Amino acid sequence: MTDAKAEEKSRRKAMLTRALIYIAATHIWAGFMILLFTLGKR
Repeated sequence: MTDAKAEEKSRRKAMLTRALIYIAATHIWAGFMILLFTLGKR
């Protein structure tokens, strides 16, 4: 049973890591788009 618990823990950690990467990438992309629109207004 300990193998199943360890596997579940590692799977959850991988999911959280992937979610954080996706969230960070989305925020960087949104910031870049805001920068483009801000510079485009000038």
